[in-house]
Amino acid sequence: MRILSFLLLFLSLTAFAPKPKLTTVKLASNLSVGVPTGFAPLPDDGIAVKYPSPRKPLAVFSNPSGRVDYSVAVRPTTFESFDYGVLIKIYKASIQRLYTKVDFLKEDIRTVNGRDFIYFEFVSTVTDARRTGAQMAPIKRYQAVQYAIEGTQLYVFTFVAPAEEQAQWQPTAQAVMGAIAMKK
Repeated sequence: MRILSFLLLFLSLTAFAPKPKLTTVKLASNLSVGVPTGFAPLPDDGIAVKYPSPRKPLAVFSNPSGRVDYSVAVRPTTFESFDYGVLIKIYKASIQRLYTKVDFLKEDIRTVNGRDFIYFEFVSTVTDARRTGAQMAPIKRYQAVQYAIEGTQLYVFTFVAPAEEQAQWQPTAQAVMGAIAMKK
C-alpha cells in the first residue's frame, strides 16, 4: 500500500512537470526542428573539432556547457522508407558495434508529425581497451537517435548527454525528437 501511495504521488508530480521549451529552427526548405532554449549552433570550426568526419552534420546545437549536443546529419542512402522494418535491425546492430556496451531503453518505428521514423534511446559505454597500466574511466552517454528517409537522403537526428545527467535531459531529448517537421 505504501508503494502504491508513493507511485501515485510520483506520477501526479511528474504529470504536471513543465514541458521543455523549444525554439523552432528551419534547417532546410523541407526541414524544421525544435532546439532546446539556451542551446546555440556550433560554428563550422567547432563542428570540425567535435565531429571530425568527411561529411559534416547539417547542424549541431550545444548547451552552454558544451556537454549536451543535438545534431542533424544528412547522408545519401539507397534504402526507402518502406524498408524501415529491416533498417531498424541494421541500425541497432550498427549502434552495438560502435560502443563497448549498449543498454537500449526504447527502439521502435514511430510517427512524428505525419512522418515515420526509426527511433532508438539508449545508454552507451566506451571503455579504454588499451593494454597500458593506466586505464581511463569508461565514458557513458545517454542518447536518443531518430532516422528518417526522404527520397535518396537519410536524415539522422541525435541528442547526446552524459549518462549521469540522463534524468535531467531525457524529457528534453524526447521533446526534441517529437518536434521534427519534415515536408514530403
